[in-house]
Amino acid sequence: MSKRLDYNQIAPAGIKALGGVYGYVMQSGLPPTLVDLVYLRISQINNCAYCLEMHTRDLLKKGQKIEKLALVQAWAEAGNLFDEHERAALAWAETVTCVAETGVPDQAYQAARAVFEERELVDLTIAVGLMNAYNRMAISFRNTPQAALGK
Repeated sequence: MSKRLDYNQIAPAGIKALGGVYGYVMQSGLPPTLVDLVYLRISQINNCAYCLEMHTRDLLKKGQKIEKLALVQAWAEAGNLFDEHERAALAWAETVTCVAETGVPDQAYQAARAVFEERELVDLTIAVGLMNAYNRMAISFRNTPQAALGK
């Protein structure tokens, strides 16, 4: 698999705009580790190798245990390894990422609202949309994970 094109060079203003949304999410008040767990889960769903590696590295740097990261994909069966906010965020991320199949049912919304305030849920949904956009860019243009480059 080889990189198709460098969208950072071709459309720097567009990538900068995405970066602005990323900056918004990071200052939104959502815990950064929670956001990174959500980014990792979305990247798993979308099979984005580039983003999977990046968010795994970020979470490890933030002190997350490898055992927890290994179970992100199976968070619902991981017992209390994930706290209430993490479980709610991961469930919301999954249903929003898979919107074509789920339609984001009322039950999912109500479960998320039971844990998150209105602003938090809107900010979380912005984060979900952003990571889906980044995954689509990386997959479409074949961004290569650092590990595949020998780094």
